[in-house]
Amino acid sequence: MADKAIIVIGAGDALGGAIARRFAREGYAAVIVRRQADQLEPLAAAIREAGGEAHPFGADARQEDQMVALFERVEAEIGPVEVCVFNIGANVRFPIVETTSRVFTKVWEMACFSGFLAGREAAKVMTPRGRGTIIFTGATASLRGGVGFAAFASAKAGLRAVAQSMGRELGPKGVHVAHTIIDGAIDTAWIAENFPARHALKAQDGILNPEHIADAYWALHVQPRDAWTHEFDLRPYMEAW
Repeated sequence: MADKAIIVIGAGDALGGAIARRFAREGYAAVIVRRQADQLEPLAAAIREAGGEAHPFGADARQEDQMVALFERVEAEIGPVEVCVFNIGANVRFPIVETTSRVFTKVWEMACFSGFLAGREAAKVMTPRGRGTIIFTGATASLRGGVGFAAFASAKAGLRAVAQSMGRELGPKGVHVAHTIIDGAIDTAWIAENFPARHALKAQDGILNPEHIADAYWALHVQPRDAWTHEFDLRPYMEAW
């Protein structure tokens, strides 16, 4: 059993992976989660090669029974969950007349409902201990809607409200709840392939480095409780806002 564990829901080769690696360097057992566990093996291998501890899990964050089972298993077999990061995006763009009920519901399930499930299960194990950190990854859409983003923006705004409600309820119980607004493109393979002009700004520090975002998440976790941050925003210096 490890002394402490972090669960990263929505781990991958970009931000989620960077967060898992950052906390693993600090001695946390990194529980990395996405729907297909086999897709997590490269990340798990990288964490282990660097001397850290990694546990890949395949789970659908939209399914209540799977989220309940995930937290129960981690607590029983790996270690106490000290940190939970909900990092599922669901960033899709559809004109409003082309946004089907299925699309809207699926995006809400991924970006809002699953965040509620993860936060609730984290709260269940953290509040009895009187400590812990829960971080929800948000976006520009958390604050305002945009053309074609009715589904995504409504889900992210809902997630922000979940985080605010949890923060007000759990803060007095010793659990730090934070919401982050990542305002800008992140350096990922998807951005490089689909938005090459934007990705070219990397040479000028014009897109967000996942490792630097992960450093900010670590800083949130280690804040003294007399000076907690509930929400911050991160963007490149050249981002229009």
